[in-house]
Amino acid sequence: MTRAPFITLEGGEGCGKSTHADLLARRLREQGLPALLTHEPGATELGRALRRLLADPQGPDPCPQAELLLYLADRAQHLEQVIRPALAAGQVVVCDRFADSTQVYQGMARGLGAGRVRELNRWLCGDTWPDLTLVLDLDPALGLARARQRQGEAGLDRLELAGGEFHRRVREGFLELARREPDRVRLVDAAGSRQEVARRIWELVQPLVESWRRHREA
Repeated sequence: MTRAPFITLEGGEGCGKSTHADLLARRLREQGLPALLTHEPGATELGRALRRLLADPQGPDPCPQAELLLYLADRAQHLEQVIRPALAAGQVVVCDRFADSTQVYQGMARGLGAGRVRELNRWLCGDTWPDLTLVLDLDPALGLARARQRQGEAGLDRLELAGGEFHRRVREGFLELARREPDRVRLVDAAGSRQEVARRIWELVQPLVESWRRHREA
């Protein structure tokens, strides 16, 4: 590996992605590795404006195609301003959601076509593609219950309010992605304590970052 690793965390609502992305970035830094924690959507000034449009259940309701294009616009800016510069500077990038979320949520769960969305993502991202994607797998009902407990019903965003059948399709989409790309996309059981899930994640991340560390120090 000639550049720093690019690691993404994916999964349904309430599965713990944000928590574990933060824990992973901290652990990498504790290991002496430069690490950048970022997220989608909303990691840039443009992205924050797009996130408000996408998340607000009281705002305008985009059709599925418009929703897809808004997420892709956020990603284009994110790649240009944040991800590519960090990788070029030798930082491990840990990203809470990336292209696989769009393929699953819009391509599969919204029915726009996983293949079409995958092609758009590949055109947009080029060779800036995750080296490792961790899918935190959790029963959607449990994940949504966690989200409600954390935020309250009034705090849920538009996707979190999409309904049980939609979130079942999201989970199936991530499971299908892991079956299709087992070398890159790895499932992590997101049930259990925070410490247990963090240990499962580190067992998958450690070989990748140690390989890069050896290359960097050679």
